[in-house]
Amino acid sequence: MESLSLKKGNSMSINQVNAKKEVKVNPNLKYKRDKDREMVKGKFIFHEVPGGLMSFVYRAYKEDEVERYDLHDGQIYTLPLGVARHLNKNCCYPEYGFIQGETGTAGGYSPDGKVMKITKQVRRCSFQSLEYIDIEDLTPYGGDKGLVTVQAI
Repeated sequence: MESLSLKKGNSMSINQVNAKKEVKVNPNLKYKRDKDREMVKGKFIFHEVPGGLMSFVYRAYKEDEVERYDLHDGQIYTLPLGVARHLNKNCCYPEYGFIQGETGTAGGYSPDGKVMKITKQVRRCSFQSLEYIDIEDLTPYGGDKGLVTVQAI
């Protein structure tokens, strides 16, 4: 909460001060919102539960409505770019481990001088873009093309 000091003769109330605040809208916000609404085609990969279904709701901007997404592993979808970025950047969890550290570093300490820090990020899911890849290129090895082995003699 803001502190308000009123000088003698100033009869402004706190409500009048709050009403005078103007909300400045970032001019790039409209551009970013429009860019995030562009549709991209890609393959959803659910690393945590192969062959499973992932359901989630998403809203990036205040003006947007909350949308529900139900995505099956290995299926091809056309999604907004903002949702695809969210799947690739934000759907992971950290794994912690003890690392030999120095005194004064941030993190949890153990009696033997090791520091607990994030050692790796584990991906839960991802969205592989098909904008530059043809769907036929995603056939698994040993499919209709057969397996080719190269050996040095």
